[in-house]
Amino acid sequence: MDVITIETPPLGDRSYLVHDGQVALVIDPQRDTDRVEKEAANAGVQLTHVAETHIHNDYVSGGLQLAKDHQAVYLVNAADQVAFDRTPISDGETVRIGRMTLRAVATPGHTHHHLSYLVEEAGQQLVFSGGSLLYGSVGRTDLISSDDTLPLTHAQYASVRRLVEETTPDAGLYPTHGFGSFCSSGPASGADFSTIGEQTRSNHALTDQDEDHFVQELIDNLSAYPSYYAHMGPANAAGPGPAKLDLPQPLDAEQLADRLGQGEWVIDLRNRVAFARDHLRGSVSFEYDDGTNFTTFVGWVLPWGQQFTLVGERHDVESAIRDLSRIGIDQPDVALGSNPTGLSPQSARSSYPSVGWEDLRSNRGPHDVVLDVRRSDEYETQHIEGAVNLPLHELLQRLDEVPDQKLWVHCGSGYRASVAASLLQRAGKDVVHIDGMFDDADDAGLPMDH
Repeated sequence: MDVITIETPPLGDRSYLVHDGQVALVIDPQRDTDRVEKEAANAGVQLTHVAETHIHNDYVSGGLQLAKDHQAVYLVNAADQVAFDRTPISDGETVRIGRMTLRAVATPGHTHHHLSYLVEEAGQQLVFSGGSLLYGSVGRTDLISSDDTLPLTHAQYASVRRLVEETTPDAGLYPTHGFGSFCSSGPASGADFSTIGEQTRSNHALTDQDEDHFVQELIDNLSAYPSYYAHMGPANAAGPGPAKLDLPQPLDAEQLADRLGQGEWVIDLRNRVAFARDHLRGSVSFEYDDGTNFTTFVGWVLPWGQQFTLVGERHDVESAIRDLSRIGIDQPDVALGSNPTGLSPQSARSSYPSVGWEDLRSNRGPHDVVLDVRRSDEYETQHIEGAVNLPLHELLQRLDEVPDQKLWVHCGSGYRASVAASLLQRAGKDVVHIDGMFDDADDAGLPMDH
């Protein structure tokens, strides 16, 4: 068997194409299925089976469309309530795929009906664990409801032990989550590859022999997760259509000015410092760069379901369209270019300072406010003395709580602070963007609270 990993770094997930040299199984594909098809074509194999470990909460699946396009068998847990035709599969059932054999193992915890898949050929065993056993941790257990979190956490503890019992120590482990996804919980290791045996020795879900301690510790350490997750499960259960990746006809200067004038969301993809220096008034900063933070925070921060316009260079806009399709945001308007004057000459422009920690220490006025837009758990661990905490993902809902004084806005790296500063300026606030790593604030002489 050969395993081809298809990374989706902006969402912190992996999909897998497993083949025997002739036929292939795809596990947990993202919505932009052309990446999977390219890998299959390069390997010279036929896609015959697609399997979902669970109804995903952090992205829109490409499984249904991929199965339709290739007349492939689509394996989804028989217990999941879905609105499309699939081949139901349940705990213990096996499926022959060329020379490979797939066996479903019920591993509830991340969701009620979560399945892991054991795939074997000629004595080689692979474990595709979805959101169950991850590298160093397990999938989070609070995505269904608060009432379900406790029983699902107990179930997760039992599920990972069942995986160990039913597999061999040298079995390769291939989780979907755990590479930056908010679907993971606990101290994910950051490893690139692992085995069941290695996890048995190092994963806190397997080394902690006190179930109640593990359950309480995991629940206590769960942090906020993106609000767009609420829309992913229903979309996946309904049966997602194909990704729409074509670049639409770009807006002209007058059309872009009209969007700004009507107060629609206009997203500037440029570098955050360039945005601070000069931008179209009313636009907001979501720096694209390599896309690592972009999708998560657009989906988490801006109102769901509203039309918006992406503004930037063509390659960034095309990449952003692909990334957003993975969370069900389709067909945004676009305007191409990086010069605010050229994009919409008749629109007003704006700016705000983008500075480092030394500027905050030296130039902060006596009535100025330090606004920390990190998550509350980050703030509670350590923060600048006197700083006000208002997490970025809560900002639009809590604008009435923002002080009227000058705001020095910071986060952990400068990215979230840029988004927040642009939103606050759009709302009429006087802002300074701090573009720096929070770990450097102490070294700059800023007093800290723990």
